[in-house]
Amino acid sequence: MADVQKVVLAYSGGLDTSVILKWLQDTYQCEVVTFTADLGQGEEVEPARAKAKALGVKEIYIEDLREEFVRDFVFPMFRANTIYEGEYLLGTSIARPLIAKRLIEIANETNADAISHGATGKGNDQVRFELGAYALKPGVKVIAPWREWDLLSREKLMDYAEKHNIPIERHGKKKSPYSMDANLLHISYEGGVLEDTWAENEEDMWRWTVSPEKAPDTPTYIELTYKKGDIVAINGKNMSPAEVLTELNRVGGANGIGRLDIVENRYVGMKSRGCYETPGGTIMLQGHRAIESITLDREVAHLKDSIMPQYASLIYNGYWWSPERIMLQQMIDESQNNVNGVVRLKLYKGNVMVIGRKSDDSLFDANIATFEEDGGAYNQADAAGFIKLNALRLRIAAQKGRKLI
Repeated sequence: MADVQKVVLAYSGGLDTSVILKWLQDTYQCEVVTFTADLGQGEEVEPARAKAKALGVKEIYIEDLREEFVRDFVFPMFRANTIYEGEYLLGTSIARPLIAKRLIEIANETNADAISHGATGKGNDQVRFELGAYALKPGVKVIAPWREWDLLSREKLMDYAEKHNIPIERHGKKKSPYSMDANLLHISYEGGVLEDTWAENEEDMWRWTVSPEKAPDTPTYIELTYKKGDIVAINGKNMSPAEVLTELNRVGGANGIGRLDIVENRYVGMKSRGCYETPGGTIMLQGHRAIESITLDREVAHLKDSIMPQYASLIYNGYWWSPERIMLQQMIDESQNNVNGVVRLKLYKGNVMVIGRKSDDSLFDANIATFEEDGGAYNQADAAGFIKLNALRLRIAAQKGRKLI
């Protein structure tokens, strides 16, 4: 084993990371610093402190990062209207660069020479954590126990925990059959019945949203106020970034919004089925596109749409801290200077419907767009010229006998 004096572990206090903590102590004979992040996962993080203390940890970091998460990661991502493979709103992917950032910052603060995480060798998270870590601290050592040990099943992990007196729940309270990840943007489910791509997801799996069938029979109306592409108020009430997403999750979940069942292509090459609840993010995406529709120049909007898939892939594949993502972000953020105004939405049984948008920076001109008498604001005869110019190459090809069908 490499010589490691101190390692910072991304620690949830669950079975996997509790076993990892003890395994690091025994295998590397090193001091372990634990870092537990509250990203809005909806579960109490403070019990991780007692568990870490029981295993002899002296330096314990438990931090509320919800505001930083939404302000500096979720909001910038949504300025680009980001979705991966046409569906996935990247709820897990966007949390990893923040965790990697804090791991490295804590490593610097505590003079640790290594970091460790609980991601498996099959998943994307190992890539996201480690690419971020190497970008921010090139010489750091990364310990990924799932790529080193032989504890490759839940039963082996539980046996190890019992052998080393690590407190776990082996019997009694029913555990979820799913592998789950949650933060303020989403909650994901993998494994269990979802490993059969033909099987319908189970209704009692969902935690944040009611089913669209059971959603209220009357719609909910909300107004979102935007400043430079970010939501700053809901229904006229100013809110912080984390407060915005919390409220949109609440109202969206109550109306059955944000459920998704997809098969995605993982970075490591395999296909993986997952179910996701992203009620607030689904509303944010619809609202942002609506305010951009009246405030962005046509070609700027089209350019943003053309680069979005590449931007989404960078986030999905762990390149948040890359120069190319930062370059794209600067361009995206520059496009948002005039994305200001209010969007009105109707939420109803799983649907988000845009029913109004207004802005002092709007490029929509009713005098030009009207189907009524426009008083000479638009000369329809002008259309003939640009149509003929754009048709010129087509006419020449046809005159030369080029076959199209």
